[in-house]
Amino acid sequence: MIDATTPPRKLKGAHPFLLAPSVLSADPLAIGTSIDNLEGEADWIHVDIMDGHFVPNLTYGPALVKALRRRYPDAFLDVHIMAERADDFLDMFVESGASLLSVHVEATHHIHKVLQTIRNRGIRPGITLNPGTPVQTIEPILNMVDLVLVMSVNPGFAAQKFIPEVLAKVKELVRYRTANGLDFLVEIDGGVDANNAKMLVTSGCDVLVAGNAIFGSENPAEMARKIKNAVSTQPQTFAQREL
Repeated sequence: MIDATTPPRKLKGAHPFLLAPSVLSADPLAIGTSIDNLEGEADWIHVDIMDGHFVPNLTYGPALVKALRRRYPDAFLDVHIMAERADDFLDMFVESGASLLSVHVEATHHIHKVLQTIRNRGIRPGITLNPGTPVQTIEPILNMVDLVLVMSVNPGFAAQKFIPEVLAKVKELVRYRTANGLDFLVEIDGGVDANNAKMLVTSGCDVLVAGNAIFGSENPAEMARKIKNAVSTQPQTFAQREL
């Protein structure tokens, strides 16, 4: 696994973005096979944890993350917690082998403490914004995170339509990051596919979470390559992006 002390933007290397297929859209009876069918085209594996309260769906627990870590010891496991009282879920996912834990600012009254706890446990901390939550809500703690996850659908279910208005938040985050000399990655999740991938990266997204577009296709590896090929092969500087 990559050392958790590596600066976040170094994770991208020379690549314009990282692709993080979401196992929420994988075959629930064959998640390992679904990942293997990616043929190594995934940069990260994105795991959505839903409690049926914070969002209207119930998905996985720490047992899945632990199994993924056992089967893919070198994988970057990007774990997105969508649960009420997110504070109560930290230890179990840290111990299960998550590489990064993202929590919703809307799901805890003590976000500073939560992020500090994740960092102190040697795991990368991330913060997540629902589509209707403004960037200003998290500005006081942006110096504490390795990643900001911008939801481009209302969380809870796969195969939803992309909400274009969230791109303004992506651009705002990149401007804030540059102005304040910060290093966090900007991730987007919801309705990502080959048709909008280039627009998302040009707007400033560093990590694209794609679930249904990849695992809902007949050939997940080919679709992952199609998404990558849709983005310019030449790395873009932030000055070149449409901010």
